[in-house]
Amino acid sequence: MPTSRHAESPTATDRIEDPWGARTPYGPQHPSWPARVDTFLEDGIDASDVDRWVQSASILHSNGDALDIAVKDGRIVGVRGRAADRINRGRLGPKDLFGWQANNSPDRLTRPLVRDGDRLVEADWETAMGRVVDRSRELLDGPGGWGHFGFYTSGQLFLEEYYTLGVIGKAGIGTPHMDGNTRLCTATAAAALKASFGTDGQPSSYTDVDHCDAIALWGHNVAETQTVLWMRMLDRRRGPNPPAMVAVDPRATPVAREADVHLAVRNGTNQALMNGLIRELLVHGWIDERYVDEHTQGFEKLQQAVDAYPPERVAQICDVPAGQVRAAAEILGTCERLLSTVLQGFYQSNQATAASCQVNNIHLLRGMLGRPGAGIYQMNGQPTAQNTREAGADGDLPAMRNWDNDEHIRQLAELWNVEVDKIPHWAPPTHAMQIFRYAEQGSIKLLWISATNPAVSLPDLARIRRILERDDLFVVVQDLFLTETARFADVVLPAATWGEKLGTFTSVDRTIHISDKAVEPPGEARPDLDIFLDYARRMDFRDRDGGPLITWDDPESAFEAWKACSAGRPCDYTGVTYDRLRGGSGIQWPCNARHPDGAERLYTDGVFNTDPDYSETYGHDIPTGAAHTESEYRAKEPKGRAFLHAVDYEPSPEVPSDEHPLLLTTGRTVYHFHTRTKTGRAPQLDGAAPDVWVELAPDDARGLGIAEGDLVEVRSPRGMITARARVCGVRPGVVFVPFHYGYWDTPASTGPEGGAGRAVNEATVSGWDPVSKQPIFKVAAVAVRKVAGAAGGHAPAPTVGGAEPVGDAAVPRTSGGRAAMATSTVEEAS
Repeated sequence: MPTSRHAESPTATDRIEDPWGARTPYGPQHPSWPARVDTFLEDGIDASDVDRWVQSASILHSNGDALDIAVKDGRIVGVRGRAADRINRGRLGPKDLFGWQANNSPDRLTRPLVRDGDRLVEADWETAMGRVVDRSRELLDGPGGWGHFGFYTSGQLFLEEYYTLGVIGKAGIGTPHMDGNTRLCTATAAAALKASFGTDGQPSSYTDVDHCDAIALWGHNVAETQTVLWMRMLDRRRGPNPPAMVAVDPRATPVAREADVHLAVRNGTNQALMNGLIRELLVHGWIDERYVDEHTQGFEKLQQAVDAYPPERVAQICDVPAGQVRAAAEILGTCERLLSTVLQGFYQSNQATAASCQVNNIHLLRGMLGRPGAGIYQMNGQPTAQNTREAGADGDLPAMRNWDNDEHIRQLAELWNVEVDKIPHWAPPTHAMQIFRYAEQGSIKLLWISATNPAVSLPDLARIRRILERDDLFVVVQDLFLTETARFADVVLPAATWGEKLGTFTSVDRTIHISDKAVEPPGEARPDLDIFLDYARRMDFRDRDGGPLITWDDPESAFEAWKACSAGRPCDYTGVTYDRLRGGSGIQWPCNARHPDGAERLYTDGVFNTDPDYSETYGHDIPTGAAHTESEYRAKEPKGRAFLHAVDYEPSPEVPSDEHPLLLTTGRTVYHFHTRTKTGRAPQLDGAAPDVWVELAPDDARGLGIAEGDLVEVRSPRGMITARARVCGVRPGVVFVPFHYGYWDTPASTGPEGGAGRAVNEATVSGWDPVSKQPIFKVAAVAVRKVAGAAGGHAPAPTVGGAEPVGDAAVPRTSGGRAAMATSTVEEAS
């Protein structure tokens, strides 16, 4: 075995100016990705001052970066990466390094709040929970019962909390109206995995970056959304035998600038591009015919569908050169180990599930699954989104069971000791957009929102505000801060967060981490699990024998209950314990007798989870979303084969017009997460991107008389925002605005425009994909006009990242000083 040594980096790295830090190049022959330990501590604190280091992982993205929390005098004072962990080998991104400071923010909620007329006033827990329980009992005992309840949760709680919430909703109340903000983020990831392979669950491992010879990024700005994964890719690109890279994105992002082929497609045309690329694979014979014959079905229909998409037609639809389509197809078709990753550029766009399934199709056609370097990440956007789906806190049933399979319902009824009919399975689960529609119609009368901020993150915000302020809707908000959404609540419950509670969560490549409690929560704030358990106790939910429905009382016993639920299912956790998760690296599921150390990859034998008795779904008609029946699905006789889906391109539901001639797309910046509830309270992150901005192509800006830094209005048929212009490398005809910014500045915020008119979702569309039900944030028609000239000559653009800047927007702005500095140590093979 090779030994390792640590060498101190020559200087501290400013991780605001350089989010990805120093390179540690390596090649496919290297035994593993070299370690590099990143650390950030509060001013005046050195490592020797730290009282203890507490094991955890990042809660501000989906990568699952393992870290230790530094504690001094009962406070969190910093973090450092865990070199032993398989995910990050010690590296941390800017949000990891600096985002923890939100825990110490002086405006944390520390006591419950209840509504008194038009005000929220402090109360004790007895009063607050009494109001929630009284309204719950009133609704549950009255006409309509369970139909009046809606639960809308997050991708940032812990597995144990999701499972408890799922049991409360599905077996305590018996409502199908449960979903998470994962619906906005990665519902299409789950939908595409189910549609192609039978169940949710990423087939691949992050270690596939170490072995691949080509990387394709499909609508995934990984450099800004999963910075540590991008570090891994960059280190391979700087090492021997680097992988080729293809990027699909309408913006000149850091990923696009790194790629060998950048396909800057017109928004909403992903499906046409994918059909054209698959046609090139077929025309040139770049497929594994034996694998296709033995392990898939649907090839003939796919071949027929894509034949209508030669490169010239794709070029016309997507507005990219035909030569680039051919060049990308050649990389995809001639590489030996292809790794693909997919995110919001596909998931939040037109024909989301269809286009994402085409990525799966490419890997199935080429036999690029189940071996080192050959795989897919249908990526998540949030740290615990995988657990939301696995544990049943959204529209899915726990442990990837099929709501339309009677035996799966019977299994849950036996596990929870309730009657079969108590568990909602008479119709598809209610997705987030429909939950809010039911609230708008007055059917849902109690809406419990935990750890998310829909008053900023949902589309068509004027409508969402009208729903939340309805007199007949009782709103419960469970959060850390008085968010835009909490201001509409009837009861606000102060929650503990990461570092203040114990639990586990699972990253994109199925790696489970433990997050130990490092400090006490502030004031009277409580862990989310304790809040849910208290609600279940007060509601006196019972099983069919009269015993308590919820039989666990702390995180570890909740985890053991979850393990029993997961047994024999794709996400089998039965071989995992809290003790096994402590001290070393995270462990991948499935982890059981067959895979005692976890399975690095799925489908290594080419047998997929499509058996009708095992699959998570009976499938859908991809263009329309119509669900297939059990008999229709069984008639296909999948026998463990994957499905190749064939879908024609259809234009977006909203396209440019004379009145709204540009296309709006939204997205993230490297420095912020979701609606800035945490990252806006970290001075370094807020200082790097303090306010919203609008990206315009140079030709579009000139035609509109707009210069760098001008104040502009972006208006759609639904609403408008104002922001400073950034003239940069977005494709012509497209306007980009980050979605993080809400209406009220956080204490750390220094944005020049204040809080008003900053939320881009004022302008986005209330439409969704027919299968995944994920909103279409990427294709709204807008008009842009100049409102005022530049203020001081600079736009409030991010320090780095985003589309390639033009002119003086390239000048970095940092918060300066030690506060923005993080140290790294590099571990090299010797």
